[in-house]
Amino acid sequence: MTEYWQLNASEIVKKVSRGEISAWEVTQNHLLRLQEINPTINAVVQEMPDEALAAAENVDNQIKNGESPGPLAGVPVTVKVNIDQKGFPNTNGLRLQKDLIAQQDHPVVTNLRKAGAIIIGRTNTPAFSMRWFTRNSLHGHTLNPRNSTLTPGGSSGGAASAVAAGIGAIGHGTDIAGSIRYPAYACGLHGIRPTLGRVPAVNLSLPDRHIGAQLTAVSGPIARSIADLKLGLESMSAASELDPWWTPISDSPAPVAKQAALCLSPDELEITTEVESALRASAQQLQDAGWTVTEVETPPMREAMHLQLLMWMSEYHYSGGVAIEQEDDPDAKFVYSQLREFCPNPTLESFMAALQRRVTLAREWEQFLHQYPILLCPVSAEPPFPDQLDVESPAAFQRVAEAQMTQIALPFMGMPGLTVTTGSNGNTPIGVQLVAARFREDVLFEAGSEIESRNPAVVATDPI
Repeated sequence: MTEYWQLNASEIVKKVSRGEISAWEVTQNHLLRLQEINPTINAVVQEMPDEALAAAENVDNQIKNGESPGPLAGVPVTVKVNIDQKGFPNTNGLRLQKDLIAQQDHPVVTNLRKAGAIIIGRTNTPAFSMRWFTRNSLHGHTLNPRNSTLTPGGSSGGAASAVAAGIGAIGHGTDIAGSIRYPAYACGLHGIRPTLGRVPAVNLSLPDRHIGAQLTAVSGPIARSIADLKLGLESMSAASELDPWWTPISDSPAPVAKQAALCLSPDELEITTEVESALRASAQQLQDAGWTVTEVETPPMREAMHLQLLMWMSEYHYSGGVAIEQEDDPDAKFVYSQLREFCPNPTLESFMAALQRRVTLAREWEQFLHQYPILLCPVSAEPPFPDQLDVESPAAFQRVAEAQMTQIALPFMGMPGLTVTTGSNGNTPIGVQLVAARFREDVLFEAGSEIESRNPAVVATDPI
């Protein structure tokens, strides 16, 4: 049998749309791949073969009738288990929500269906989607198929693990502090955290989120190629009246100067030699592509990181802490106790001051990114962590949190960020992060494609 699971989304769309292969064949092949590989890596925690094959048959019928099935025609995808999909539980990795059956699709699910994508499964996340590792007491432990001793990342670890193993060409993820960008990094993939308002979002099975999450949490795609990220993001971004934050964006953004800023150690972040080498190589690749790259300091990141943590802990202090005790997931309880160390006694005054400071920092960053339309900086200060490092001890958690400064800080100001994998050191993936001004995902894709084209192509792997 032809192994269609090895194809990228862009290739699948071309072949299905031309009638060279059927969406049903592609979907069946991916379902077989899921059955073969998923027991080893536990990336997908809810399978839906009957629904997927029915959706694929519908795409094939549309093509036979001369209709356009959409930009993701016949592409198998996964969605994260923390968004609503009608008829399935939105667990967010929690036993507390194992029976929370969605009555209506999240806008991303609706948009993927409209685009002709085939949803083949729902992917794992840590409890409360609160770690850069993926394990919980309900669904269990997800492994990294490129190296089982490393974290697959989190919180969209299941999404990245699935895409890296060929279980779907595109994985839906969410990102409030690196939950798309870091799993892509850890699993040797590309992933984009879009600007707030680009992709509509709401879970009607739950109360609306507090202001911190409203301002910083977004949905976006993880994939094996930049072209697939573009397809995924365009499809996910269709309008929805359910999300008042959704923002219509011009299809013809203004051109920008090819000026890039390189910051190896923002706010004195200590990076490893492997991370520095990837950044310097990527800077040279941008220069080879005609970009001017200048090594500079950025506006504050460490302060933004601490304000983001203060905002989270303020909201958990008044609501989420009770749920963490009720869920009684040992990983979540330990991580929450360590996060509380950053902000043990939040007040209304400290929360209001953080929100006030946010707009000042956002202004500084917009001015910086007007001068340098691309920032090249670390995804993390280290290569992907040993799996479960953060819960080994308080010192280990502090090491992880410090290394993830850029992951936590950048969403506080609302900019989009792109992880571009650049290869691996042995079987340890490595990559870089690109940052652009709000709603300039087009610039991220332009620069990211130049780096991608100068590095080895990303292929799906059998678990190692």
